[in-house]
Amino acid sequence: MRESRESLEGAAAAPQGPVPSRDRVARSILDHGPSSAADLADRLGITQAAVRRHLDALAAAGLVSGREQKVYGHRGRGRPAKVFLLTDSGRDAFYQAYDQLAADALRFLAESVGGGEAGREALAAFARARLARDAQRYREQLDDCGERTPTEALAGALSTDGYAATVRRAPLGEQLCQHHCPVAHIAEQFPQFCEAETEVFSQLLGTHVQRLATIAHGDGVCTTFVPAPSVPAPAVPTEVSGRNPA
Repeated sequence: MRESRESLEGAAAAPQGPVPSRDRVARSILDHGPSSAADLADRLGITQAAVRRHLDALAAAGLVSGREQKVYGHRGRGRPAKVFLLTDSGRDAFYQAYDQLAADALRFLAESVGGGEAGREALAAFARARLARDAQRYREQLDDCGERTPTEALAGALSTDGYAATVRRAPLGEQLCQHHCPVAHIAEQFPQFCEAETEVFSQLLGTHVQRLATIAHGDGVCTTFVPAPSVPAPAVPTEVSGRNPA
């Protein structure tokens, strides 16, 4: 397991140069979220048999785990495909923007104001202040999004900060997917960070957004639903002088 972790850490720290296929498999899961062996083979250009060998090795090292793919809506015949996602140990092998000192400092902050509701509000205020600096940079990219949708521009800004974000089309809107969270362990202990992030997304996109899943709560991807802009209803002509206008 130590050898596998060191291999992944080396790939994360030095992305240039040849990367072993096993590390590419792990990185692909990190970037795209829960993936089947077929998905990984298509993305990496290697055989499914090779992918399965790498997944077996990663699973034996405790770096990935498998589960049945969640199916929404109508479910066809047969068993759902098996997908693989990184475990906490697998994520730890990549860059994480947190450490125990940060967790201890936040806990001290909450307790220093009396704990309870006051402590939670102090943490929420800290999370908002921290994200406000990032929000200003993100807004500049949204203002210059070109042919991209605002959600796509936001995904690009988040990816620059290590969130490996993508956008999927969804009924009645879009889904903003963050396949990596640099502060997942902190957000797991202090949900105020996820809540503050959702508030920032809503402010930047100018609409109410809904958080559907988070890595901090054990999901493979942080998923936020962004509704499509509402289309105003067409004006209905009114009668003028007793006649309907043409």
